[in-house]
Amino acid sequence: MSELLEGLRWLPAPGADFRERCKDLGDDPSELGAELRQLATHALDLNQLHRLAKAIGRLPPHASLAPLRPVRFGTLSNATLSMVGPALVATAPRYGLSVELVDAGFAQVAQEALDPMSALNRARPDVVLLALDQRTLPLGADAGDVEQAVDLVESLWNGITAGCGATCIVQTVARIPNPLFGSLDRQLAHTARSRVDAFNRSLAQRLTNSDHFLLDIATLAEEVGLDRWHDPVQWHMAKLPFAPHLTPLHADHVLRLVAALLGKSRRALVLDLDNTLWGGVIGDDGLSGIRLGQGSGEGEAFLSIQRTALALRERGVVLTVCSKNEDAIARQVFREHPEMLLREDHISVFQANWTDKATNIRAIAETLSLGLDAFVFVDDNPFERNQVRQALPQVAVPELPVDPALVPRALLAAGYFESVSFSEEDQKRADYYHENAQRVAVQQQAGDLESYLESLGTQVTFAPFDRVGRSRIAQLINKSNQFNLTTRRRTEAQVDALAADPDYFTLAVRLSDKFGDAGMISVVICEVRAEQWEIDTWLMSCRVLGRRVEEAVLQEIVRRARAAGARRLQGCYLPTDRNMMVRDLLPRLGFAASDQQGEASSFVLELEGFEPVELPLTVEHRGFPEAR
Repeated sequence: MSELLEGLRWLPAPGADFRERCKDLGDDPSELGAELRQLATHALDLNQLHRLAKAIGRLPPHASLAPLRPVRFGTLSNATLSMVGPALVATAPRYGLSVELVDAGFAQVAQEALDPMSALNRARPDVVLLALDQRTLPLGADAGDVEQAVDLVESLWNGITAGCGATCIVQTVARIPNPLFGSLDRQLAHTARSRVDAFNRSLAQRLTNSDHFLLDIATLAEEVGLDRWHDPVQWHMAKLPFAPHLTPLHADHVLRLVAALLGKSRRALVLDLDNTLWGGVIGDDGLSGIRLGQGSGEGEAFLSIQRTALALRERGVVLTVCSKNEDAIARQVFREHPEMLLREDHISVFQANWTDKATNIRAIAETLSLGLDAFVFVDDNPFERNQVRQALPQVAVPELPVDPALVPRALLAAGYFESVSFSEEDQKRADYYHENAQRVAVQQQAGDLESYLESLGTQVTFAPFDRVGRSRIAQLINKSNQFNLTTRRRTEAQVDALAADPDYFTLAVRLSDKFGDAGMISVVICEVRAEQWEIDTWLMSCRVLGRRVEEAVLQEIVRRARAAGARRLQGCYLPTDRNMMVRDLLPRLGFAASDQQGEASSFVLELEGFEPVELPLTVEHRGFPEAR
């Protein structure tokens, strides 16, 4: 399986024109960001990554790379990362990012982290990779030595937090192969293996209670094979922490984690049916003729694909179907085949027809109110994969092994659903979207929108920020891109600080109806001033669009502001490539244009003349000093 990982085999191979396309990069400035992402979304080796990084470096300083999101990225290591920097720059567009490197220099870890005036801290990166190698960490034979080593690493990320406020990604350390005691190594507390394992466990625990994040290089090295991960010759000659040919794999894992930090992980899996979830063609072979289930290697392999899809659903990934098939025949397998693990109620949207798959995926995205960049499309047919890649470049389309037994490994190795946290809300996400699809189906059958909204029995619950909900609040703040007035991002620690600050009003909004509990769907942060409240952040899940929730939220803000003696609300719209849907939100809700500062537009609502309207929902208050 190391070939799959080392070669990034879930990505398509670059075309024969890759070199020429790198040379021509920038010829069409209007498509520069899209072209970069298309080039990066291939299985590039180390030389190709460096070639693409050089092409990016030749671009004019102020060239627009939209829609790529810029990230200032620092690396700090006690090993040589000279080959990693260009790989990060070239890999970043694969994840919708544009990386500007901050070079901290070789083996200057403590100085750069702890000195507020160091080059790293003065450059104020957004993210810093702490990539420490166990061969230069003080991992002595005593248990206390291991904890002291973790203390050292923690002091580094604390220094970076104090010096520049960057988020740190901290690597675990890979074990060295060839244990000194053989099998006994695992049982003896003082062996190198035991010390590394203890260090990694302690490091993971410390990071759990911080605003920084773990990159599990130890597991990655074991997946590749420790003997292939380490290159003793390169370590002794140049202090390279891993074999150079594994740099593309390392860079991919770093950037997928950064993307997850910024809310860019995928959320939905689109599944083909014939020869993807079972062997054969249901329309030709019939229920008894398809290959699925125990008793044959192929049938069990397809079960493993379904088992993987179910496991993803249990951690919150939305499952959908997109198949060229007759709807009734396709559903028959889900309803009647005794070996079928996936059932209809696991599928949020079921598209089985003869329309092209790109059109169907667009329809699925619209039904779920998700952006196309939330989707991963799995299909055994190379023609269908290429058609979707061409028509919908935002959708991730992995290359699949011919043998179905290898498909789960390829899908999980690709890291599309990388997470930096996992909450009860995440676990229920698939159910939320399934319920929302049911709402859409009912709405399509209803002729009168107001009657439909009344029939839902919607209840909105308002509460201030609290520690129980802070993880979900921070997740929404960092992931919500479309219905988000300002797209300002905050860590969990900053969410805590806002909740305790009397100069801010915070609002966490939950929603439920007859179809189920949609969970937390909106977050508001207002800066409180004597006569004017300023809306710093207002975001909402696209799942609840069109249900007049935004009007209920505004009425709650107005009520609280009036009670505090304010006379007006000020709101701001900061445009991005993703939040155009809220461009007219404030004027639609009665705000008047105030002024324009650069790209930002300001709006004011005078509270004296504001009159609330009756809405098709009920409101509950929880956790406020007084319930009104």
